[in-house]
Amino acid sequence: MTLKIGEEAGEFELMTSEGAEFRLSDLDGQWKIVFFYAKSGSPTCKRGCLNFKEQYDLFRSLTPPVEVIGISDDSVSRHMEFKKELGLPFTLLSDPERKIAEQFGVPVHLGLFPAKSSFVLGPDNTVHHVYDWLFRPRKHVAKIISALSESGVA
Repeated sequence: MTLKIGEEAGEFELMTSEGAEFRLSDLDGQWKIVFFYAKSGSPTCKRGCLNFKEQYDLFRSLTPPVEVIGISDDSVSRHMEFKKELGLPFTLLSDPERKIAEQFGVPVHLGLFPAKSSFVLGPDNTVHHVYDWLFRPRKHVAKIISALSESGVA
């Protein structure tokens, strides 16, 4: 079951594309977007990540600033390649066993395709917005910006 608005995203630890340990609590007190994507390099996921890259400076310029975190089941080394290839400025996390995807309730469609879902988390890690962008990678960032505005982030 997908995390719902008002629910708290629990703590988690994953490895970054640089091989460092990341904890969600490292960003306590900050707004954040946690987005899940299927595979580094797939066309839809590449477009989705590039949309976040294009708006990253906007997210960081908001008051308060919003951090962006991407998660997939790719390996740390594949994340490193993908991040470098696209010049992504935000953190990519490796969830090879899909434990965090399951914690957030991100489904696998038809048993084959991990969903592409974005969660806007407030400073206390409660969910303020959820968006499934499986077939709409170009619209999800605009929807998130709108949701942040509705939550009082400007």
